[in-house]
Amino acid sequence: MSANPRRTALNSIVGIQPRATSDSFLDQSLTDLFGINVFGDRAMRERLPEAAYDSLRETIETGKPLDAEIADLVANAMKEWAVERGATHFTHWFQPMTGLTAEKHDSFLKFSSKGILLEFSGRELIKGEPDASSFPSGGLRSTFEARGYTAWDPTSPAFIREGVNGALLCIPTAFCSWTGEALDKKTPLLRSEHALSRAAVELLHLLGDEETRAVWSTAGPEQEFFLIDRNYFLARPDLVATGRTLLGARPPKGQELEDHYFGSMPPRILACLQEVERELWKLGVPLKTRHNEVAPSQYELAPIYERSTLASDHNMLAMEILRQVAQRHGLVCLLHEKPFAGINGSGKHNNWSMQTSQGENLLEPGHTPAENARFMLVLTAVIRAVDLHADLLRISVARAGNDHRLGANEAPPAIISIYLGDELDRICRTLMGEDLPEAAGLARNMELGVSSLPPLPRDLTDRNRTSPFAFTGNKFEFRAVGASQSVADCNKVLNTIVAESLQHLRNELEKRMAETTLEKAIQDVVRENLRSHYRVVFNGNNYSEEWVREAERRGLANLRNTPEAIAMYASEKNVALFESQGVLTRTEVESRGTIMYETYAKAIAIEAQACLSIATTCVLPSAIRQQEEMARSLSLTRENTDLDVSAQEELLGRLTSLVNELIIANRELQISQEEAERKVEDHAGKAAFYRDEVLPAMARVRTACDELETIVDDAAWTLPRYSEMLFVH
Repeated sequence: MSANPRRTALNSIVGIQPRATSDSFLDQSLTDLFGINVFGDRAMRERLPEAAYDSLRETIETGKPLDAEIADLVANAMKEWAVERGATHFTHWFQPMTGLTAEKHDSFLKFSSKGILLEFSGRELIKGEPDASSFPSGGLRSTFEARGYTAWDPTSPAFIREGVNGALLCIPTAFCSWTGEALDKKTPLLRSEHALSRAAVELLHLLGDEETRAVWSTAGPEQEFFLIDRNYFLARPDLVATGRTLLGARPPKGQELEDHYFGSMPPRILACLQEVERELWKLGVPLKTRHNEVAPSQYELAPIYERSTLASDHNMLAMEILRQVAQRHGLVCLLHEKPFAGINGSGKHNNWSMQTSQGENLLEPGHTPAENARFMLVLTAVIRAVDLHADLLRISVARAGNDHRLGANEAPPAIISIYLGDELDRICRTLMGEDLPEAAGLARNMELGVSSLPPLPRDLTDRNRTSPFAFTGNKFEFRAVGASQSVADCNKVLNTIVAESLQHLRNELEKRMAETTLEKAIQDVVRENLRSHYRVVFNGNNYSEEWVREAERRGLANLRNTPEAIAMYASEKNVALFESQGVLTRTEVESRGTIMYETYAKAIAIEAQACLSIATTCVLPSAIRQQEEMARSLSLTRENTDLDVSAQEELLGRLTSLVNELIIANRELQISQEEAERKVEDHAGKAAFYRDEVLPAMARVRTACDELETIVDDAAWTLPRYSEMLFVH
């Protein structure tokens, strides 16, 4: 008999020690290390002429169009800096609709009659030209329409990626087609930032703030992930193909004791994460926190929040570095939303707020009545935005992997609602005119007039881990984002819907100010909009069945799975919103819906093939060998003894029944997948068929496999078990 892959994996793990980092790496202080591989403010100030530096800073901070005359100066300074750090190539680093990053490397070498030169021009900095037809476009590009462009994003600094044999200068860029459509996740995010800034600045100017020149959203995505030994990963074909286990019986111990949460990290894991942190600090990623999550072998890294366009880039880098460094430590980083059944999956809590060019957080309760009036206006705008466009927030987190997680114990449900906490909820209800009983520390009849609104404490809320969109003192935490997703999608939506609401409130204020005071106008606008949209606020248990019924009564959408959500993307309401804010055209909206349908169907198709393969080639052979051995043993017992063998007969009968069930389930899964590819042609119909037919067929295969795992001889079972992958490092 060939070697058992599971036993081989287990034997390989014995005696593995944490991987040590080089002394030179450890000798660097954190302050010297942070941002050392970033062409950021420090490097630009040192290497650019003062006028060029000031012009570039203004572009970064206010969105002023880039002065083309300084492009060559910036490019030359960037090249010299990169070459000094060992770079031989540069790339326009972009984020196509694959959900990953992409890059094409070009060297700095230029060949001419004068010899070999190192050259990098402003033209090369500003624009690149990768193939556009080979990336998902949703019909925007055909194979024979290959031209696409990358365009430098000055708001996100260039950085150096170090390799074993050299370094690469990475220039964050947007990616668009020859005809101008956005083919990436970055371009719509940048457009939404412009829309948000325009709307917020106009509102602030109306309130008397003439100094603020720009507003941008901030984000801090907390990243959850699993780390398991690479030997286990390679012995699980389902993990290799799909990133999640498609079968596996629950272990005797899961996360019931919650002893892993915030526990001491195994030395091997700690060594890996320490190296991850140092690599990311060198790239200017402001990582602040690391800790064990609730599920065994699950961990979290969390940054300080920063400008959302930069946070999006940094989070994509964090996922890349996690995967690469884990491999160096003999581990694999699993970023799938639900790699293991029965325990918590992984999310990415996106902490979102807005900051002015003056450094003020617009969701920070202030110290003066005027500041708090502004806070209540902005808070009202967010509440209105989420109520009107909850479907878009749900769409922004829709993917096959996240469908396994949303609504489970560790993740919010598919119903989008807002948590404000008891005190802020009471303030809002009082402002709406509700007659509430006296409460300690809060005025009963609060008015919104600038002269009478009292100071609000910063921490107005407890934490509600069941809420998908919770206010946490000076920001909102959107908890529904999947671990493997780009936060560009949800932040694009948040920026866009809040921009539209800020415009709406500004227009309402302007109308009323013609007839009344600013204070009275604010009071009326806040009261009316809260009354109209407060149905989306819910401070209770979002996991409860009572909330599902209550949400339906309130008229809140419950888009339970990805195909249901995608169907709402190109609605007239959503197209009108994106077009009015200049974020997406109708064509771009429709193309993104098509890509999402295609990606969903392809993901489940791959899972179905992997499930069928592993059940047929791994589980069935082990089960049939067990069946043969049990039958042989039972026959010998009957021949040579008078013992009662009814219990053995029952066990053999159960094993035989499960083998038959698995064979039938395999056949049904194969038929359902063939039908999906043969019968259904339109994207929406195919996605729905995979959801309604293929996924249930996969579940039947898994049920039989998982029960077989509990009765097949341990020595004969070839697949690493949950109890090993999650607990043996």
